[in-house]
Amino acid sequence: MLEAIRSATSRSPRIVVGVSGYGGAGKSTLARRLLDEVPGSVRIRGDDFLHPELTRERSADWAAFDRTRLRAEVLEPFRAGRPGTFRRLDWATGTLGPAEPLPAASVLVVDAVGLFHHELDGLLDVRIWVDVDLDTATERGRARDLRRGDADVTVWDDVWAPNERDFAARHRPRERADLRYDASA
Repeated sequence: MLEAIRSATSRSPRIVVGVSGYGGAGKSTLARRLLDEVPGSVRIRGDDFLHPELTRERSADWAAFDRTRLRAEVLEPFRAGRPGTFRRLDWATGTLGPAEPLPAASVLVVDAVGLFHHELDGLLDVRIWVDVDLDTATERGRARDLRRGDADVTVWDDVWAPNERDFAARHRPRERADLRYDASA
């Protein structure tokens, strides 16, 4: 994994590493680990590019993930080396926060469900799939949310796991990955 990132950085002054997998698989954990191990890297969370009103709705495309905004505000300017600004979702208000500058870095790590989608083709230099089966990922996510105090975890079974299943069947993100990171342990 680190060798693939090093190889990509030898070909370009700025690269984007996409980390995707099912909800609860360990995407954020891997993204944070990459920040520790890859000099000059910064992270953008896919959760900052969600439509809160759509996160509890069924969608075979993960419509809650605003790939268009991620592409326009972050991926395209970063890859082009242009200064830019982006807005994170303010989860407390359900609105976009103030514009903030794109971070200066040579490696941008983006972690999100629904990331390996044709709308972002050509913008991810290294695609890493956090490989764990859907049932295990769902159970991990549900348990994490319970630990955080979210009592309504039915959304995992009613919306998110079905969304994951539909997205995987339609877009085959595991197969689109350049690398698979085994997170089953």
